[in-house]
Amino acid sequence: MRAHRERMSPGESGGRRRTPGLRREELAARAGISATWCAWIEQGRDVRVSPEALDRLANAMSLSRAERAYLFELAGRSDPNMAPPPADTDAPASMRSFVDAMKMPAYGLDPLYNACCWNPAAARLFERWLGDGCERNLLRFVFLDPSARDLIPHWEARARRVLGEFRSGYGRSHTDPRIRTLVDTLCSESRVFARAWDDQAVLEHEGGLRTFHHPRDGGLAYAQHAFSPADRPDYRLIMLSPVKPETVARHSRRRPPDQPESYKSLSRQRSARKTTS
Repeated sequence: MRAHRERMSPGESGGRRRTPGLRREELAARAGISATWCAWIEQGRDVRVSPEALDRLANAMSLSRAERAYLFELAGRSDPNMAPPPADTDAPASMRSFVDAMKMPAYGLDPLYNACCWNPAAARLFERWLGDGCERNLLRFVFLDPSARDLIPHWEARARRVLGEFRSGYGRSHTDPRIRTLVDTLCSESRVFARAWDDQAVLEHEGGLRTFHHPRDGGLAYAQHAFSPADRPDYRLIMLSPVKPETVARHSRRRPPDQPESYKSLSRQRSARKTTS
């Protein structure tokens, strides 16, 4: 706050000034708060600043969107007047370029978990989600499409993780009526989703082993990596890097496996495909 205050123009204050920019009292007057309260906030004292007071300070200092978000983040408050990100239907250019350059499965998700871009490898892996004529929403695919239960071992645990990761970004976009409609619809159409939503679980986007039982390619295992574009942090970029069968075996010994018994024969399946190809 002090750095911004000292860069501001005093306007019509007049007279000689010993300090650059606005005086603390002048900023307080513009923001409609007391000079003492303004000083305590600027000094970083342990005071509970209301979102409304921060909003007035941000407006008084003419903060940019990024500066405003930083101010509220430092104060540990939610901005009541932060405009939601633009409702783009196209993937950010940076995300699309990355996905197109990947040979391994890669795809992008918008804030509603609609697939906004994907490559051919991802379309083959998720042919009932990313194939021609399919609905592109990941939550609807995972919770409502029967083929997801066949594709994803330990389906309910994995489905709950997807929902927990979605919820981690829900707080930034909960005012978007499209998200509220999506959640309400899924709650009415899926009992598992409704129970999981009521559990209020919030999970970080973590990587790790992801296994699948593909209808054509059999058992598959990948290491999942998740990123967010710097220009659109509300989007998610997912990349799946193939892993070797022995990695799956080591993982299953360290923690409860997320794949059925058929994955023990993953190596034999791949060897057989190499022999016949």
